[in-house]
Amino acid sequence: MRILLIVPTLESFQLLPRLVTSLQGQTSGHWRVLFIDGPSGPQHRAWLDQLCAADSRFSWIPQDPTEPGIFGAMNQGFAAAGSTDWLLFWGSDDWAAAPDVFARVAQAGGADQPDLIVCRGRYVSVPADPAGQPRLARATSFRWFGSYRRSLALGSTPPHQATLIGPGARARLARYAPGFQLSADLDYFLQLSRFKELCITRLDLELVQMAAGGVSGLRHRRRLAEVRWAYRRAFGWRWPLPFLLRYVQRGLSLLELRCTQGK
Repeated sequence: MRILLIVPTLESFQLLPRLVTSLQGQTSGHWRVLFIDGPSGPQHRAWLDQLCAADSRFSWIPQDPTEPGIFGAMNQGFAAAGSTDWLLFWGSDDWAAAPDVFARVAQAGGADQPDLIVCRGRYVSVPADPAGQPRLARATSFRWFGSYRRSLALGSTPPHQATLIGPGARARLARYAPGFQLSADLDYFLQLSRFKELCITRLDLELVQMAAGGVSGLRHRRRLAEVRWAYRRAFGWRWPLPFLLRYVQRGLSLLELRCTQGK
């Protein structure tokens, strides 16, 4: 199994060394990275050029102006994936949680050939604490309630930075829907649930760590509107239940974190 990691970038070269180092330390070599760069300046692109020249597992292309926004860049990633690639989307401020995570994921994508492999992620508070170590924040995981669509209907969602999209899923749906600026990933997973034969593998593995407090996390009103729209597209008039339960589950994850920190 080969992982194609898509990383949209925009003037973010100062954030990328941690991501790059975490990948170069992987025990599995079956991965490659494609940076899709927005209209960054020469310093950022020179950094990308230098990295890609030094390590052939990294490459970059400019973002197509007809595919605007972060999900437009990700749609270019969908188009760039080979027929056997497993697609994974990270941001510039994400990184692998441990050196063996890709090797462990590869074991899960064996003979069964699932359509999605869903792992866990973890937000990390920035800046670091006074000792220089990052502080672990809220975990992201997919709570399972017996079936994929039922789990979505009860407010659970695969974390997109910790979910590998296989060839089977892309054969059914190979683009994020237009109109979403912040929640196209949620809409994608919801729309996939229309395919009853979809095969999901859940892996008890913290795949990725993500810097907390990104810009998109501050656009609460837009995000809420898009989440509501995505649930309405998937569940029609029943949308309020998964919408409300989504935030109940967020609250539960925060409560779990506080209980863990209090021990």
